[in-house]
Amino acid sequence: MAHAYTPGLKVVEYMTIVKERRLPLPGEILVEAGDRVKAEDIVARTDLPGNVQTLNVAGLLGILPEEIESTMLKKPGEAIKKDEVIAESKGFFGLFKSQVRSPIDGVIESASKITGQVILREPPIRVEVSAYIDGEVIEILGKEGVKIRSRGSFIQGIFGVGGEVVGIIRRVVEGPDEVLTEAKINDDCQGQILIGGSGVEIGAIQKAARLGAKGIVVGAIEDQVLRSYLGYDIGVAITGQEKVPVTLIITEGFGRLKMAERTFRLLVRHEGKKASINGATQIRAGVIRPEVIVPHDEKPTVEKRTVEMEQGLTVGMPVRIIREPYFGRLGKVASLPVELTQIETEAKVRVLEVELDDRTRILLPRANVEIIEE
Repeated sequence: MAHAYTPGLKVVEYMTIVKERRLPLPGEILVEAGDRVKAEDIVARTDLPGNVQTLNVAGLLGILPEEIESTMLKKPGEAIKKDEVIAESKGFFGLFKSQVRSPIDGVIESASKITGQVILREPPIRVEVSAYIDGEVIEILGKEGVKIRSRGSFIQGIFGVGGEVVGIIRRVVEGPDEVLTEAKINDDCQGQILIGGSGVEIGAIQKAARLGAKGIVVGAIEDQVLRSYLGYDIGVAITGQEKVPVTLIITEGFGRLKMAERTFRLLVRHEGKKASINGATQIRAGVIRPEVIVPHDEKPTVEKRTVEMEQGLTVGMPVRIIREPYFGRLGKVASLPVELTQIETEAKVRVLEVELDDRTRILLPRANVEIIEE
């Protein structure tokens, strides 16, 4: 039977996680299949070609382009140092010589007799890729990267900023409805991922950054707080490349929203354990969600059924409401009426009945919820 597409987030206590770690260009793989790795371990590296600079040597020496070869003291392929003389004119009876010095450290790429230009290339840029998660290398992808498998808890957020970081989970609020304030952050949070509640103040983020915290996970963030932290308004694009000292993961949305009880309990249960987080978010084609990964081997006592997002909504499935007036509320699907129902806009849509945490039942368009995978 056909069904409406319903987006979903994963909040999973225990699952197998496979991460592909790729280089931007083929390079050197530092591990082998079967190796155990730590999140901080470098598994692959490569050298990107350095930046190119052009130098109009013919113009600087006042010669014709075809005369450039006879003036070059350094030939293509040779290393050069900044301020080193790389070309010199013959002068007049050996006098009044003009010189051209290199503006960079690097190598001579080429010298053109057509244009009189010399191309200089800066030293290669070393790029290293870490494992990101504790786990096992299960596949080598030629000279391009590796696949790493781990097992543990996996939580997806709604929005994030900042890149990949690894730290120790620490709870800094009593409950999921508390706002993370500056006063709640202790001085010993270096290298930690702080778990907050319904929101975070800019003072708390700034203090966490000052003390060396790696990340903050909270239910929601206010627009002005995010703007103050980044220094600019963020656009509709991919995040994760921001040069920020603390990675932020937002689990519920914007404003002040209580973190989902199950998400909060799962994070708090792993307090003191190492976690890997990534704030990268993309809401257009090829959706990328921010994530929290806690590798561990503590299998749940009761094996939970894996929710397949493709199967659509089913009775009993946990959902989050993503539109007003119940935005951010959690509940379970109570029923799925087959008939089309007319809503306030007079459109006829498929609806579902949701039982909220307080046992209240409400009728909503199916497009107003997202699945929470357990």
